Amino acid sequence: MADLKSLFLLDPDVVFLNHGSYGATPRPVFEAYQQWQRRLEREPVQFFNEELPLRLREARAALGRYLNCDVDDVAYVPNATFGINVVARSLRLEPGDEILSTNHEYGAIENCWEYICRATGAVFIRRPIPLAIAPDDALEMIWNGVTPRTKVLFVSHITSSTALRLPIETLCARARAAGILSVIDGAHAPGQIELDLRAIDPDFYTGNCHKWLCSPKGAAFLYTRRDHQHLIEPLVVGWGWGEQRKQTGNSDYVDMFQWLGTNDFSAYLSVPAAITFQADHDWPAVRAGCHRLLSTALGRARELTGTPPLYVDEGQYQQMAVVELPPIADLTAFNRRLFDRHRVEIPCIPWNGRQLLRISIQGYNSEVDVEALLRALRAELP
Repeated sequence: MADLKSLFLLDPDVVFLNHGSYGATPRPVFEAYQQWQRRLEREPVQFFNEELPLRLREARAALGRYLNCDVDDVAYVPNATFGINVVARSLRLEPGDEILSTNHEYGAIENCWEYICRATGAVFIRRPIPLAIAPDDALEMIWNGVTPRTKVLFVSHITSSTALRLPIETLCARARAAGILSVIDGAHAPGQIELDLRAIDPDFYTGNCHKWLCSPKGAAFLYTRRDHQHLIEPLVVGWGWGEQRKQTGNSDYVDMFQWLGTNDFSAYLSVPAAITFQADHDWPAVRAGCHRLLSTALGRARELTGTPPLYVDEGQYQQMAVVELPPIADLTAFNRRLFDRHRVEIPCIPWNGRQLLRISIQGYNSEVDVEALLRALRAELP
């Protein structure tokens, strides 16, 4: 994977093992992004009024093919947090309604649901799911939290703090059979695993393109099943809503998100370039190589930490995984030393009373990066 490193803009003096936080964009995709920005600035009026509607539809069509969903069922949004907020604020929740979730979810999204619960009287249920759990056991532990009051099932496809892949395909099927709406946070899924939204069949699914798919920052999507699109309400009301909305040939659902006011749409328009970049570089093979390197890194890191494995099998993670650290008095200071002294960019995460080191392996990483991490751990672990 060493040949890919030169195609990214990352600082060569930093060992970057934190792709999971914000992603990184390859040079050809970033160049496409800048070309769109220049195109906009050359003639803004003609670009926004005449060219942009067609270009956005083309960009959504490419994304729809990538996700295996209809072009009118997916809309671009700035990030997955935005997408979840749209869904959470649109649902007509009532006092006592329950949102069933897990204790592995992303903090910003937990804040969103808590905010909604305060406003509506609904209840956010964090189902405790241990690490080192088999997929079938995780499935049953989550589903055993369903009650007659459960209105929404909200889980991550791949969790942020623990990098655990949850069995959302079966969860979505069970939720639909039980009349429960499924809302999936797929922030870490696009580009890291194969995605087929028709096969998963969620009610709502949001995912970031700027993480593992490597598009420019500020590109994500919200997919909504056709029969639930009438439930979605815009966070921002603009030209995409109402009888006088722009005539684009899109559905009301798409236009609500597409016309929020003047904005730089270049990140959205560059998503097809990111998809093409990964296709041109045989990304399934890249992902497989990353997974092998990550598996090796996990084993060697555990030899230093003296902690047990946190996954029952390798199918529960792909390019991102966690190792438990031994007790560290000041985790933030430890994390800072990894960067300041060793130039290793990697997150240390407190999770339910445990301390985790999250390792991301992307196509630009190599054995050299893993060795640098191990040296840093040897030097800094208590």
